[in-house]
Amino acid sequence: MLEVGDIIAITEHFVIASGSNTPQVRSIVEEIERVLEEREDVAPISVEGTDDYSWVLMDYGDFVVHVFRDDTRTYYDLDRLWSDAPRAEWATAEV
Repeated sequence: MLEVGDIIAITEHFVIASGSNTPQVRSIVEEIERVLEEREDVAPISVEGTDDYSWVLMDYGDFVVHVFRDDTRTYYDLDRLWSDAPRAEWATAEV
């Protein structure tokens, strides 16, 4: 999770995740939506990239989730592109 609020004005955080194949990316996206809806009562403002699930962008306003297929994540290399952004602390939720 990257703190990008001081760098860009559109959101505060980027969450970057990836899966090794299309079904795994789809499952990650579906699980993010399910958990945030159930636990936080929030839904994404918009979701893009579900046509092929190589890069799904989920906009929640204060944070944007990028879920990549591994090969797509390597190609676009957002981790390097946003390397100046501080890393945010990540707390694992209890299930």
